[in-house]
Amino acid sequence: MNYKLASSPHQHVRRNTGQVMRMVIYALIPGILLQTWFFGFGVLVQITLAILTAVITEASILELRKRDFERAIKDYSAILTAILLAISIPPFAPWWVVVIGTFFAIAIVKQLYGGLGFNVFNPAMAAYVMLLVSFPVQMTQWMPAQSLTTHQPGIVDAIYAVFTGFSADGFSLMQLQSAVDGHTMATPLDAIKTGLAQGLTYEEGLQSAIFDGSLGIGWWWVSLGYLLGGLYLIRAKIINWHIPGGMIAAMAVCAGIMFLVDGDRFASPLFHLFNGSLILGAFFIATDPVSASTTNKGRVIFGAAIGFWVYIIRTWGGYPDAIAFAVLIMNMAVPLIDYYTRPRTYGHQKTNKGVPK
Repeated sequence: MNYKLASSPHQHVRRNTGQVMRMVIYALIPGILLQTWFFGFGVLVQITLAILTAVITEASILELRKRDFERAIKDYSAILTAILLAISIPPFAPWWVVVIGTFFAIAIVKQLYGGLGFNVFNPAMAAYVMLLVSFPVQMTQWMPAQSLTTHQPGIVDAIYAVFTGFSADGFSLMQLQSAVDGHTMATPLDAIKTGLAQGLTYEEGLQSAIFDGSLGIGWWWVSLGYLLGGLYLIRAKIINWHIPGGMIAAMAVCAGIMFLVDGDRFASPLFHLFNGSLILGAFFIATDPVSASTTNKGRVIFGAAIGFWVYIIRTWGGYPDAIAFAVLIMNMAVPLIDYYTRPRTYGHQKTNKGVPK
């Protein structure tokens, strides 16, 4: 019998960075298509602007640093960052918002720290927080599902709205956000948070037109799209289950406990899981291999802590959704988590006092 000897690693499926990033982008497609279907072509306009800005910024900086920018761009990491940022901002946000945000993500958060593999924080989420703090009005002008609006803009209207603030027919963003009864509509998380602050119960808040039963119209479909893509990534072994599992479980437990304590003042776990960007964050943002924990036990802790912070900020903080803030908080804790969860070295022994020999 013939035996073939080979040194480790013995991984038969070898993927380079570009292949991994492309597979993550492919996994985003179901969610992006659903997001475009429910909230308009502005999603695709923002993605296009973000990708162009990311490629130009990355190429320019790498050229200044005398690096091979063609090879670096082909790893698709800048493009993935651009897409994640673009789908996180309102579809009809002014063009300069996504351009500034993408430039900040690539030039400051990524390249200033040395490029791919050296960034401490998730570039897309750091840029999102910068935009939210700097331009809160533009970053909170989310559209309701198109089925609820008086005017349903097409691709040309979306381009006009992003670059001029008005549709091709002259409708303003305020008019495009208005429902058939003329009232400006908010996101499900905004609506519930505002209603609770005004003394309404959770069930009374669900009477708003943007809800269908107990979930926001359009939002839960979009979350299902990203969930489908996330499960594909786990099956393809691009990511593992530890971070999304810990994040979703922690959110469900926190929301479930508070909902059981007082169902009038706290939203249900299902509402929290399928509204906002929790599913997107769990599978595509928190799993960033550079800024996340690197041990399996650490990944569970990292994900669970993000889920915990998201619930805390959503419930008692000033922002309805909190993925970006929670991810950045835990990015800072990664070195500590990895230090205390690193696996024991093979052959490791301890004395009676617990000190390694």
